[in-house]
Amino acid sequence: MEKVRYGIIGVGNMGLIHLKNFYAGKIENGVCTAFADLNPAKIKAALETCPGEYEVFETGDELIDRANVDAVIVAVPHYDHPKLAIRAMKRGLHVVCEKPAGVYTKQVKEMNEVANSCNTLFTMMYNQRTNPLYIKMHDVIASGELGEIRRVNWIITNWFRTQFYYDSGSWRATWKGEGGGVLMNQCPHQLDLMQWICGMMPEKIHAFGHFGKWHNIETEDDVTAYMEFPNGATGAFITTTADAPGSNRFEITASRGRMICEKDTLTIDRFDYDLQEYLNTSPDAFAKPKFTTEVVEQCKEKNTQHVGILNNFSNAILGLEPLYVDGREGIHCVQLINAMLLSAFTGKTVTLPVDDEEYYAELSKRVAGSRLKEGGDKLIDNSMSFGGTQ
Repeated sequence: MEKVRYGIIGVGNMGLIHLKNFYAGKIENGVCTAFADLNPAKIKAALETCPGEYEVFETGDELIDRANVDAVIVAVPHYDHPKLAIRAMKRGLHVVCEKPAGVYTKQVKEMNEVANSCNTLFTMMYNQRTNPLYIKMHDVIASGELGEIRRVNWIITNWFRTQFYYDSGSWRATWKGEGGGVLMNQCPHQLDLMQWICGMMPEKIHAFGHFGKWHNIETEDDVTAYMEFPNGATGAFITTTADAPGSNRFEITASRGRMICEKDTLTIDRFDYDLQEYLNTSPDAFAKPKFTTEVVEQCKEKNTQHVGILNNFSNAILGLEPLYVDGREGIHCVQLINAMLLSAFTGKTVTLPVDDEEYYAELSKRVAGSRLKEGGDKLIDNSMSFGGTQ
């Protein structure tokens, strides 16, 4: 094939952004030839915004079964991500899945099992992994030059959302429709990045979650989680959709240095000595180890985000370059979300990997009492949800 033919399942807020990128010719070896959406208004808006010859379907199942495409982008509410990805892979189609991989680990594990058995490519839309600052952090930790991680803290509170935002979709911030709040919708990128950059998952989490604290919603909009890692490191993850202007500060302290990523800048401090050795042997009560500092400024032109992921995926399908993000890695983010929510539900410390059945049972209790909101879904400008995250 000369170009990969894509079908987009869901042309609402995020799906329309993908369609616009294809329409603008930003995906060099890919073209959108089909899309589907249950909402006729969204189909109409997509055709008006990006006019062209497309196969148009009402449901994702119809597109997967009938469209003349090589790959699909799944951009629908979270519960349907695994179901549609599984159907597409079984039909021999390559799959791009929007975050998160799913709502609960049971369904994501089923999706990964199918991915293991199918001869197709599968990726997650982890567009923040294209950020040069996060790539630098990942490479520095992987190289071992900063030694062993001792502490991991991420405060990510610049997700401010109004009540209008939550009211724009009948499914938003409901247990039945979305399966979670700020952790499930806004934070999958940070939770993925945290485990990817650190090269390890926490082994224990104790989280405090507040449900509908600041907004008229069912799900969490304020979370503070304490984490313990297998090597003895500790950390905290703090997030909300009600702080303004909010913060985005990711800090990793290790035995031979520290990294802080904040305000489009990465600061790397490298110690002259091993921190624990210096702590144990220094003859001075207050002296700190000497260090050198490297400052890396963000080059936004190199942060290709969604376009970068789709270009890589297209090239990988064509055999031109390796796949950057393996879709099966999406389970890690869902594990973290489920663990934090389960701890908040029960008040207990949760050991990872999370108990699939216990989490599903707790989620099901909340789904049983959940109600989708009236008023239907509205198209909103979703670009700022990822344009200002660093």
